[in-house]
Amino acid sequence: MTGLTPYLHFDGTAREALTFYRDVFGGELVLHSFADFGREDGPADALAHGMLQGPVELFAADTAGDDEALALRGILFSLLGTAAPAELERWFTALGDGGEVLDPLALRPWGDHDGQVRDRFGVTWLIGYQG
Repeated sequence: MTGLTPYLHFDGTAREALTFYRDVFGGELVLHSFADFGREDGPADALAHGMLQGPVELFAADTAGDDEALALRGILFSLLGTAAPAELERWFTALGDGGEVLDPLALRPWGDHDGQVRDRFGVTWLIGYQG
């Protein structure tokens, strides 16, 4: 693995979030519950560590104890040119399901396509491609 991989902490929805992202981006999920790791600081079926491995890689876990849950402000995840245009358009639409399109994916004056969407888990994505 190379590059930056976001690690997101959810308040009990990490498994649902990673499954959603797998359905959007494809790839394989590796999921470990609190019980798998012998943790007793939360529900046994809570996600202690999960990974989405594929064209978009993400880590996620459920919070426990004093952990803070995901609260993103002033940040977006950029997927500019990371797949074929048709795939990026599909991702944009899928991420918007249950979320909010902030700026439609459209042709821009400089000749590229891009747009922003906030998914149902509060993560904002910048998606686009050249030409």
